[in-house]
Amino acid sequence: MSALTLADSSERDDLGAFTARVVRLEPTALVRLQTRGDKLTAWAATPFDVLATRSVRGTCEPAELTVQAQALLTSLAVERDETVDPGPGIGLWDGEVPPAEGWALVDEVPAAELEKLTERGLALAREHAGPLGPPASLLDQTVLTVENGGPPVRIPMRCLFALSGMGFLGGADTGADSGAGGIPVVRVSATGSWLRIDARFGAVVRRRVTSLPLFAS
Repeated sequence: MSALTLADSSERDDLGAFTARVVRLEPTALVRLQTRGDKLTAWAATPFDVLATRSVRGTCEPAELTVQAQALLTSLAVERDETVDPGPGIGLWDGEVPPAEGWALVDEVPAAELEKLTERGLALAREHAGPLGPPASLLDQTVLTVENGGPPVRIPMRCLFALSGMGFLGGADTGADSGAGGIPVVRVSATGSWLRIDARFGAVVRRRVTSLPLFAS
């Protein structure tokens, strides 16, 4: 039997909020749960071909578990014990999960800048959307490029749509200040193969277009 144990009620609410956002975007979505020490990380695919993730203090048994997002949300809302049944495991996760190690901070971007870019992108999406939603050319458009002494890291519009759709971007604040003014920021990190954007309420992750060493040796 699967079991999910969270450190306290705030961690339960945190994971519940994440799962509710996943279900809102895709009612039939799956959530991948991973335990590393006392940290529980949840992963979910979004309609933008971008992974959403959130970590809380807790554990799951088994340590790697994939469940229906709706079942997990119901368990978190109904069962108030410290340990809950997250729902039946459904087999292997159908997709990749990025590595836990090897990430390098590339830049810290003011949250307000990403919010403006997202608003412009949403306006274009509404203008050009077809029966299947925004065109791939818009989703794949590079809206921001950051670098830190290595190859540039390009952020596509689909990553910002995922941040916005998951409710991560509004009021984004990682707790770090980008300057003396204490401006709320999001952190852009990368490996040679992956891009990650961390905001206050969660992060989005996507494979980079090209697999290159992040920093020259």
